[in-house]
Amino acid sequence: MSMDQVKTSLLALAVAGLVIGLAAQFSGSPELALIVWTIGVVPVLLALAWEIVASLRRGEVGLDIVAALSMTAALVTGEALAAAVVAVMYSGGTFLESFAEGRARREMQQLLARVPRTATRHKDGRLEELPLDAIVPGDQLLIRQGDIVPVDGTVQSQSAFVDASALTGEALPVRLHHGDAAMSGSTNAGDAFDLVATHRAAESTYAGIVRLVEAAQKSRAPMARLADRWSLGFLAVTVAIAGAAWALTGDPIRAVAVLVVATPCPLILAVPVALVAGLSRAAHFGVLVKGAAALEIMAKIRTLVMDKTGTLTDGRPQIVSIDRRLPMSDDDLVRVTAALDQASKHPVAQAIVAEANKRGLSLTAPTDVVELPGEGVEGTVEGRHVIVGGHDFVAGRLGQGSDPTSALAAGSVIVSVAIDGQLAGHLVMSDPLRADAKPVIEALRRVGVTRIMLATGDREAVATQITAGLGLDEVRAGLTPDQKVQLVLSARNNGAVMMVGDGVNDAPALAAADIGVAMGARGAAASAEAADVVLLVDELSRLVSGIEIAQRTRAIAAESVIVGLGLSIAAMIAAAFGYLTPVQGAVLQELIDVAVILNALRVLRITPAPVGQPATP
Repeated sequence: MSMDQVKTSLLALAVAGLVIGLAAQFSGSPELALIVWTIGVVPVLLALAWEIVASLRRGEVGLDIVAALSMTAALVTGEALAAAVVAVMYSGGTFLESFAEGRARREMQQLLARVPRTATRHKDGRLEELPLDAIVPGDQLLIRQGDIVPVDGTVQSQSAFVDASALTGEALPVRLHHGDAAMSGSTNAGDAFDLVATHRAAESTYAGIVRLVEAAQKSRAPMARLADRWSLGFLAVTVAIAGAAWALTGDPIRAVAVLVVATPCPLILAVPVALVAGLSRAAHFGVLVKGAAALEIMAKIRTLVMDKTGTLTDGRPQIVSIDRRLPMSDDDLVRVTAALDQASKHPVAQAIVAEANKRGLSLTAPTDVVELPGEGVEGTVEGRHVIVGGHDFVAGRLGQGSDPTSALAAGSVIVSVAIDGQLAGHLVMSDPLRADAKPVIEALRRVGVTRIMLATGDREAVATQITAGLGLDEVRAGLTPDQKVQLVLSARNNGAVMMVGDGVNDAPALAAADIGVAMGARGAAASAEAADVVLLVDELSRLVSGIEIAQRTRAIAAESVIVGLGLSIAAMIAAAFGYLTPVQGAVLQELIDVAVILNALRVLRITPAPVGQPATP
């Protein structure tokens, strides 16, 4: 029998005992009512005793002891009805807590439930069904309408229409074009399309997300552990008030009422519910927080250190200008260059191919390709001899010596192109700043981040040029991975530090920070593993959303605890002065518990506003 079934059974027994006992009482059989109420209380009390023993063995002292004391004292003093009410309300409270946590985890469980089991592969002109583990990079898969993309890959068809809402929180499906990356876990919302696998299933984005979600669900936050430590103090206060009421009045019933009204404390109910709900809400908006501890620390971040490439910038070189030297159009120059670059795995070559696909250009297959790694490539395209590479490489092949790179802005790269022995032109490329970089920086300051720093391994001239006008507090360039770690550790003097990065070289700094955030959409697996938070969509603004959710979650959890404890202590004092009977106290306390749990569930309605505006609960 599962724990949920046990909790349901205990609640059913307690309710049955209370109802049947009340019926016996009203029918003129108080002795029978006493027996029935006792029978309804005993199973709950035994289960509670078992939980207390298990907690003590783990070295934990919880407020369940107060519930056990109140039920035991009520039975001993003949207040069986009060004991029955406590049993119903306590078992009902644990049932409600279980239900609330289940509601909060529902979005994460939906993510887990979406894991596909098989895929359809093209082979020898036929289609075959195969398990995910059998997929290897290079396999061409058919993604039918309604199918979940099983592995990361690139779109082979002219276009695809996919829904990534389960991963990113985006409400509308997006159009992908030939050569675009498709993320595993997204759903085909349009016509069937072909996908070329780039990763095995176990290495794909979705599989990594599932692993991170499972780890997140098992975590406990410092605030929840703090609640456990506070429980001993609250238990002492409860017993002291109950003992004083008995000693000063000589009425043990007042002591029972005090114990009953303190059962159970909202401290152990509201905090876990709010934090689990916060994890779920953040995941819904594309911010995967690995644990409740990380969620709490996110709410207190004051210093942010971020990488440049792939974080502050787009991370993919783009053509920013074209210098033609032959009578041909820009598209023709890009098409010929991209056709040859199809044979190269160099990031710049792949960026040119992506630009050609974006322009809708048809690329023929090159022949007689020879590549000098890191220098350039040459071959035959449409019957013409083409050379593509750095200017020195191409100029050397042509016997020329001019160097146009001196006129380039910092951070730019020039790709020279020669066709049939003549210089055809230059493609000027750079890694542009993200369009939302400046608004995100401003929004981060509005949510309480007081110091924002750039830490990059790139040249100082590039870092200075790319960050001009952003208003960063410090720019550190030319850093090695070890130096990034040292920077993060030294920044801790000003409070909790968050590090944001996407590359393998960022992984040590991500692990060293109080909160490491990985750009998971295109980032390296090592950075995602080292980070505490993974942004599932390639938008820096999601970082602001995650911080806003964390801050509001922590505020709601603290609010629930403070209000719940305040009401409980007020009710205990009222019971000590004889204003509440044990039965009234039991009902009042459980109403308080229900109220704080429902308040904690407000976290599920937090909606991060667009960058620059406050989140709304």
